Amino acid sequence: MLSTANMNTTLYDHLCRLGREVTDLDGMLRSQYGLLYQRGLALPPEIFERLYYLRITLEGVAKRVLDDGAELAQLRALAETVKLINTSLDVDVVLREVMDTAIALTGAERGYIVLRDSKTGELRFRVARSMHREDIEEDNFSVSWTIVTEVNETGQPVVARNALLDPRYRDQQSVVLHAPRSVLCVPLFFRGKQTGVMYADNHHVPDLFGEKELGLLEAFANQAAVGIENARLFDRIRRALNEIIDMKELMDDVFASIASGVITTDTNDLIVTYNHAAETILGIPAQDALGRSLVDVLPALSERFDAALAKVKTEGRQNVIEIEPVLPGRGAVTLNLKLAPLTNGDGATYGVALVVDDLTEIKKRDATLKVVRTYLPPSLVRNIQSIDRLGLSGDEREISVVFADVRGFTSFSEQLPPEELLEIINRYLTVCTDAIQLHDGIIDKYLGDAVVGLFNTQLNPQDDHAERAVRAALSMVYDVKALHEILEPDQRLSYGVGIDTGLAMLGNVGSPSRREFTAIGTAFNFAKLLQENALPGEIMLSQSTYDRIADLFALEPVEPRKVKPHLEFDVMYRVTGVKRHG
Repeated sequence: MLSTANMNTTLYDHLCRLGREVTDLDGMLRSQYGLLYQRGLALPPEIFERLYYLRITLEGVAKRVLDDGAELAQLRALAETVKLINTSLDVDVVLREVMDTAIALTGAERGYIVLRDSKTGELRFRVARSMHREDIEEDNFSVSWTIVTEVNETGQPVVARNALLDPRYRDQQSVVLHAPRSVLCVPLFFRGKQTGVMYADNHHVPDLFGEKELGLLEAFANQAAVGIENARLFDRIRRALNEIIDMKELMDDVFASIASGVITTDTNDLIVTYNHAAETILGIPAQDALGRSLVDVLPALSERFDAALAKVKTEGRQNVIEIEPVLPGRGAVTLNLKLAPLTNGDGATYGVALVVDDLTEIKKRDATLKVVRTYLPPSLVRNIQSIDRLGLSGDEREISVVFADVRGFTSFSEQLPPEELLEIINRYLTVCTDAIQLHDGIIDKYLGDAVVGLFNTQLNPQDDHAERAVRAALSMVYDVKALHEILEPDQRLSYGVGIDTGLAMLGNVGSPSRREFTAIGTAFNFAKLLQENALPGEIMLSQSTYDRIADLFALEPVEPRKVKPHLEFDVMYRVTGVKRHG
């Protein structure tokens, strides 16, 4: 079947041929008119006039057929364009297609579209195109803003056959500056609301645009506005959706990075959210939890948890409990559970949120820190940054050991009742303890009336541990003398002190039910032997301690009074005071 365009072309050709045949007939009759007249065959006088009008009529019909065919083809192309812009959801694609079609329909050199900002109401440049279907940058596109502003404010189209001569615009600065000849500018309407302006011009050809082009462009603009607004709406929805997706991804990242386990349920107690921390703490993968009942997933928590969950659901209030369940794959743990109702805007509960914090390691650290506090003064406890790095399981290091023992305590204790004896010995032990802790030493142990202090352990690392040990011993001797001033003469006792510096193994020893931090090695044994060599009020040092502090204290060598086979030594040093420098 022939297309409409082909049919119009064929009809036009037939009409043109028929017109030529009429012309040929007219010429032939005129050439034979005299001969026919001589033979008595006269033609009607109006025959040539009729042939003339017939030819003119045929030419007019042919022209109308040709014009109608071109217009029909134009309308078909316009219909295809409208179909395209109303099905495309890309704003930039729609705007380019609209402007290209407007230029093709009107014969313009270039075109320009501005759209009204939905928030501010101001016109904003969106696209400029040339007759070659190419983009024109806004900075390179000169436009008569006088005409654009008029159309925007009045909502009425403008046709300027020759803007330079048009009395409405010839004196306007923008027209004089940009010198457009033919100008066509129409408003864009969508659902009765003006959404923008479409502008087209030609700088070279005047009288290019007329009522026909205006009507065609207005009809097209009405359809184009629908496509543009559809695309803008889709673009806004797409941006909003992307923002929602970005926000969801951010929330998912935040949700996944939360250190606490987070679980939420619906009204049927089915788990709807379950983050990675919950998997780690409870030892249950998300795939085994999501969509299942909270009670079925967490049967091992406790009856307290079931009761707390029921209370939150019935009373609509938050509840916090601490439980110690035994979890598969983890064993005994300590968990802090915060349960809170999930409510909507009307206050109706539609689920429960459960925040799970694993306190297992914290509890272990607290227990370790509690033990540490028994060894250290508060100032040292506050300086501990990490219990994990203390190495309480065992660490070999050089330390200084202070061993102090009360002289004559055995005979003294036989003369007093137990209550009075404990009160007095505790006074001496307190003096000794305070002296050691004053110099940041730790109390290793009490052995009856004896005290052992350690310096430079993993609990109190010190570069000057030997100096601190000697100063602590001197403080101990001075403080005992001060104590004597408030005690009865028969209650005045003295310490003998021994100090050695050497390697020792330090760490917790004992059973799972009772553990103690202590030092094991020759430094402990040698300090005890030096203490046994000290007379009341004396401080005895080993050679290794002497080598580290000789320039700080007044010392004198003393021959050993008591030795042991495995701890033989030739000399020990008595501390007589502190050296005064300068």
